[in-house]
Amino acid sequence: MFSIGIGIGTKDVDDAWLEVFYPRPLLQPSPDLIESFGKVIDFSAGDGVFPLDQAAQSALCDCIENPEQLVLLKALQNSQKPCVLTWLKTDGPITSTPAAYLKLHLLSHGLTRPNSLNLDGIYAALPNIAWTSEGPMALSALPDAMLSARVEGRHLEVTSLDKFPKLTNYVVPEGVRIADSARVRLGAYLGAGTTVMHEGFVNFNAGAEGPNMVEGRISQGVFVAKGTDLGGSASTAGTLSGGGNHVITIGEDCLISANAGTGISLGDRCTIEAGLYITPGTQVSLMDENGEPVKTLKARELNGLSDLLFIRHSQTGVVQCRTNLQAIALNAQLHQHN
Repeated sequence: MFSIGIGIGTKDVDDAWLEVFYPRPLLQPSPDLIESFGKVIDFSAGDGVFPLDQAAQSALCDCIENPEQLVLLKALQNSQKPCVLTWLKTDGPITSTPAAYLKLHLLSHGLTRPNSLNLDGIYAALPNIAWTSEGPMALSALPDAMLSARVEGRHLEVTSLDKFPKLTNYVVPEGVRIADSARVRLGAYLGAGTTVMHEGFVNFNAGAEGPNMVEGRISQGVFVAKGTDLGGSASTAGTLSGGGNHVITIGEDCLISANAGTGISLGDRCTIEAGLYITPGTQVSLMDENGEPVKTLKARELNGLSDLLFIRHSQTGVVQCRTNLQAIALNAQLHQHN
């Protein structure tokens, strides 16, 4: 994986990077473009961060023929904020703030999908930042900035104190609707046709293939295939929940109804009824196509299977899983996934 990003960002008073905006990140750039950059940048290191002062920008403009990158470089030449060129030759652990932001941009630009990048070290590389109406700033600088704003008759709005910014302050994915931009983090993957309603949430390294309707929570590490809906307040268990490593995927044309959720992966055409949360350890009575019980098992044994309907019996409270598969075919599938 060779990726390059020309960015503009913010530093603190100690000259440490707080954040970086990469308008046009590149994944697997052409050999000709790498050669052009290489006339100014030494790419011998596995990854690196090269400050782009005006002299470096001018030197690159003389070498680069790629129209998009050339337009970007020229736009940055009068920048009042620090600029940088970041490259990653391999997909190793994250060791710098610019590298962390480059990987988050690769995800949100749709150049890579969730769980395809090594994000080890991302929390250490991302400082906790005050995200304000006047841009990102170090937490230590916030009290003085608030006082100065009041003295000058201005209002400084602090929208969050967080390591991750809003997606839409960095990337605007094509063909999507986001009702509340604060609920989608940079590093989220949103495919064309995705709608995230007001109560929907999409974490970093998570996303929806599109088209999808998201009124629930897509947690870190979870990827939802096309045609699937997450109802109001529905939830998916991410890899951060309880320190688990199991990656949850939701197949095509599924429905996780309002206030429902899952801690197991679902195949295609699955439904979980409203208010029912399926954990790996949930005891499930498995029913065949005739509504007859086949066996009782833990939900983890159904992980990734398709055409399942999870409901709770209205009288006994027993969690049932119904399927359109015959009992013989169903047992064959179960043994295949053990």
